[in-house]
Amino acid sequence: MKRIFLTLAIAFSIVAVQSCGGGAKNDSKETADSINEEKAPENMDDNQVAATPLSVSEEDAKFVTEAANGGMAEVELGELAQQKAQHADVKAFGEMMIKDHSKANDELTTLAKAKNITVPATVGAEQQKVKDDLAKKTGREFDKAYIDEMVEDHEKDVKLFEDASKNLKDAELKAFVDKTLPTLRTHLEHSKAVKDKLK
Repeated sequence: MKRIFLTLAIAFSIVAVQSCGGGAKNDSKETADSINEEKAPENMDDNQVAATPLSVSEEDAKFVTEAANGGMAEVELGELAQQKAQHADVKAFGEMMIKDHSKANDELTTLAKAKNITVPATVGAEQQKVKDDLAKKTGREFDKAYIDEMVEDHEKDVKLFEDASKNLKDAELKAFVDKTLPTLRTHLEHSKAVKDKLK
């Protein structure tokens, strides 16, 4: 019973912070991680019952929130590139990000819902800052900064997914990772090729 009240208290706190404009402190990814932590079976003792616990480990759920956050950021930055990019290859790369990451995000969201994993509602504070910084740039400066960000992001994404491929416990999540990883590697190579053209 205490667990239910604690969960409700956290939920009300989150709503209160959001309605008061919590700003940078209000990180959607961290919120999703906290909710998933509450629902993780390994964090409950025998007397506690969650209405709908996670059907995966807390580590698997953390991967999902990280991947969902990154995927949303790729789409939003891709949309920004569509509006602001000057170089045709940068614009085309942004379009590829929207298409590929939207598809992967939809698949991941469906999987998360089936496993009762809460995913971030919006991009995390760090990704929002990157987007805000990029939005201030124009022309060639934007193109270079965006592609630099894409190279760096996809290096992190590939590492995240390679680690997940080895460590995830849930078979369906692992299948999603193994299916998505080649696309991320292609994005990394493509972003490096575009970066070389911009030198």
